[in-house]
Amino acid sequence: MTTQIKGDDQQLTGFDMTWTFDAMTTAYLFDGEDMSKAHREATLAKLAQSVIDNMLPSHYFTYFFDADGTTPIRYEKVTKARLTTAKGKATLQFDLPLAKPYVFNGKTLTLKVFDPTYYVDMSWDDRSHLIFDEALKKHCELTLIEPHPTPEQVSYAMSLPVDADPDNALGQLFTQAAAITCQASASH
Repeated sequence: MTTQIKGDDQQLTGFDMTWTFDAMTTAYLFDGEDMSKAHREATLAKLAQSVIDNMLPSHYFTYFFDADGTTPIRYEKVTKARLTTAKGKATLQFDLPLAKPYVFNGKTLTLKVFDPTYYVDMSWDDRSHLIFDEALKKHCELTLIEPHPTPEQVSYAMSLPVDADPDNALGQLFTQAAAITCQASASH
């Protein structure tokens, strides 16, 4: 994953997401789809919208929390998504605007990306895959926090059968967190 953190010198406004799927997920996504040259663009547009629609009930798998760690910061509905494919992997790009801009207040916010009910490796390879807009760079700091599930939690996740009822706490155990802190300039 790559996440562009959007905003200006006083507020955060949203995220631009780029998610590259592994070869197996890509094959599953395109299974039975018409990827012929004549239908390729229409198929990619249809699949992009389908993926976005399926993620909507789960907040696009993107959870952004206020400083208390429990109050979610809401998004607008995604209206711009694009699916491409190269070298056997699909890449989904979408804009995730905040419902209202989040004004800098010096408190640390938390960004996590995960499927809440199932373990799917959705991760940033390193800190460089979280990119601030130019205007944010002098106002914001970011720390990437790796997950530390216990051996018991790992064993539990591995023991679940494919048809098990969803466990809404599972995905969060295995996800990274981006801690974002932004301060307004003293002149504001």
